[in-house]
This record gives sequence, C-alpha cells and structure tokens, in this order.
Amino acid sequence: MLKAQHSDDTDTRRQLNAWQDSLKSISYQIYNNNSEPERYNASYTFIKTLVSALKTPHSFNFNFDSLKAVSIQTPPDRKFRIFSWHVMNNDGSYRYYGTIQMNNPEGKLEMFPLIDFTSAIKNPGDTVTNNEKWYGAQYYRIIPVTTNVRTPYYILLGWKGNNIKSNKKLIEVLHFKNDKPVFGMPVFDGDKNNPYKKRIIFEYTRQASMVLNYDPKTAMIVFDHLAPPDPKLEGKYDMYGPDFSYDGYKIQNGRLQLISDLKLENPPSEKDELYNDPRKMKGTAGNQ
Repeated sequence: MLKAQHSDDTDTRRQLNAWQDSLKSISYQIYNNNSEPERYNASYTFIKTLVSALKTPHSFNFNFDSLKAVSIQTPPDRKFRIFSWHVMNNDGSYRYYGTIQMNNPEGKLEMFPLIDFTSAIKNPGDTVTNNEKWYGAQYYRIIPVTTNVRTPYYILLGWKGNNIKSNKKLIEVLHFKNDKPVFGMPVFDGDKNNPYKKRIIFEYTRQASMVLNYDPKTAMIVFDHLAPPDPKLEGKYDMYGPDFSYDGYKIQNGRLQLISDLKLENPPSEKDELYNDPRKMKGTAGNQ
C-alpha cells in the first residue's frame, strides 16, 4: 500500500513538472512576443494550461517554483494561493489576469478566476468588488490579519502598471464571505480626507520606482511618500515620485492606522523591484 501511494505521488509530481515546463514556455511569449494579439493568445493558452495543471489531484501542494514570470502568493495559513500576471498593450497600458486556488482538503480543484474590471470601476478606492469584477493587479505580498477582528482578512500588496506615463501600486484587502472572495474593506484609519477608503492606490511617474513593503518586526506597511517635483504640479500624479520621506500603515487592533513622516533607522529596500518595470520580466520565463 505504501509503495502504491509513493508511486502515485511520484506520478503526480512528474505530471505537474511537465505542466510547469509548458507554462514556462507559454509565459515567455506573454512577455516577450512583439505582437500584442500573440501576447493575448499566449495568455489565453496559459489560462487553459494552468487550469488543466491545477486539476491534477492535490496540485495545491506543488509550488511551481520555476514559474518565475507569474506571481504566486500563498498566505501562512495556506488556505488559498493567488496566481497573477499581466499583458502589456502596445499603447503602454495593461490588462491583468489571475485566479485564486483554494486549498481543498480532498485535493479537488476549487478556484475563483479573477476578471479584470478596472476600466469599469469609477471610484476604485471606495468600491468593494469580487473576483468577477476585479481591480486587477499583480500581487507580490500577502499579510494576514487575524487577531482583534470579527472577519479575518488578508492585505495584498500589488503592482499595477497604468499607462505610458505612470504606474500604480496598491494596498488591497481580501476576505472571504460565504466562502467567496471579496476585495476591499474599510479598515484604513488616519486619512481625514478619505475616511472610508476600501483600498489604497498610489500613482507615480513611470520614470521612478516606489517602495511599498511590509516590515514584520514593526507590523507596518512602509511606503515612499509621493510628491510632485513642483507645487504647481499638485494633482498631476503621473509626475509624482518619492521625496525621500516615508509613511506607513501600522496594523493594530485589526485595523491599519496611517502614520506620516516615519523616522526610520534603516529605510526599506525595494525588494519587489521586479514589479517596477515589466520589461524586467523578459527572459525570466525560460530560453526560447
């Protein structure tokens, strides 16, 4: 019986490794093909191939470690994981794709496709959405908030390329209601101008990079303070950039409290630099 089980596990891993190789090859085309229609065709093929791979029993336990071109984020409790990626348009704008795979104890595939609804969301900072009306992004960090809260939730840090002039990053909030994902929650305190924000969105010039990281030692999300190069450009966010000061959101009592002008002994490093410029994705999906 043990030998049979070991054989099954070996076969499953062999199958998933084969799927992973296929996904690497396809993802290379998503980021490197010079034709926009071909980039989208590659993304659609990637979706079909990923679904087939995840249908493999107990696929949640396979990490897809060598699939570098797609972000795969799993919280410490391993209740789910999020796959996310983007397709760049010729005009410098982006469309986002992703899925949430739940950790089904029976090993069956349980997933929620993420449908980018960005263009139809008029007030994204104040809007609660779901997986079918997703404010698309490519996530690079998950932070669980489970203490002092009635509804446990997860903070997602994400990169969201915007257009030829600017990029965005965001602090997203995810929780599950009736076993379905919900994005956006009014847990942000300290901004008198926006007391009911459901998510935080930063926009800055494409010529700059922005730090947005989590420091577990202080339970704080630390980020560059963004400002225009000239006061006359106030409100022109595609001109904004870091001004060498830092702000943060402190996680306390189940909420996120804004703290301005942080005094940091060691300024944060841009560990998520991969998501500052999608051109850095080129070549990460394998050699063709």
